[in-house]
Amino acid sequence: MKVVSFQVPHIMREAFKIQLDRMPHFYEKLHQHQEIQIMWIEKSAGTMIAGDYVGRFNAGDLYIIGSFQAHVFLNDPVYFNTDSNLGASSVSLFFDEKYLGRVFWQLDEMDETRRLVEKAARGFKVLGNTRNSIISLIKKVVNQKGVDKLITFFSIIKLLSESREMEILSVMASKENFGRNEGKRMNDILQFTLRESHRKVYIDEVAKVANLTEEAFCRYFKTRTGKTYTNFLNEVRVSQACKMLIDKDLSIQDICFQSGFSNLSNFNRAFKKVTGKTPSKYLS
Repeated sequence: MKVVSFQVPHIMREAFKIQLDRMPHFYEKLHQHQEIQIMWIEKSAGTMIAGDYVGRFNAGDLYIIGSFQAHVFLNDPVYFNTDSNLGASSVSLFFDEKYLGRVFWQLDEMDETRRLVEKAARGFKVLGNTRNSIISLIKKVVNQKGVDKLITFFSIIKLLSESREMEILSVMASKENFGRNEGKRMNDILQFTLRESHRKVYIDEVAKVANLTEEAFCRYFKTRTGKTYTNFLNEVRVSQACKMLIDKDLSIQDICFQSGFSNLSNFNRAFKKVTGKTPSKYLS
């Protein structure tokens, strides 16, 4: 597997591309594209990875994915069951400077939008009233044509440019496209981590997956993501623990061990570091 580089098809001179996805589950491989993506999760739940960010996503969430930011919305395992009728659906708006042309995006009137584009490299989760307003506009724009469609699109961009109700996802901004070999390595690491996070994972195991020595792997992962592999692994485990807290009638101790932590002390500490709350207060 590799980080898949998507080519988002679009018609010449269109301001943006609308994509409606209706499927049993979202695309499960780490991927990237040149366009900035505004994505409303209409229906679905799972673990999201964007750059060095790991967290839960749920129906109603709204995200901005930066240009060439490697990301994946990985549905929970139940979505992959052949008899599952849960389904996943989303609406995405894609745009960048090739839409409408570079000269247009360099106009003085587009100053705030250019700043939004620069900030989007790290990705955002849109919150509060801004989220609600933009979702309403997205529902509206999918049925529009001509000038009305364009006005609604720029209303969305204006709201995003002016709002402070946005949570930065990734510590590190996406700087460049993944090469073929590096993309495969990062996706192999990701898939291994998601598959094995429920148990004790040794550094030499994941180093072998990456085809590196332990020392080289630790250096490579820290340089590429800005965090240690242990921190990343704990974030994946906390994401799974969040799902179990919401969906399952389990004790915190059971969730601790089922999500891959070896003791409650480490679990509580990692959980609070990632979510800002203790497990017992997470649902309150």
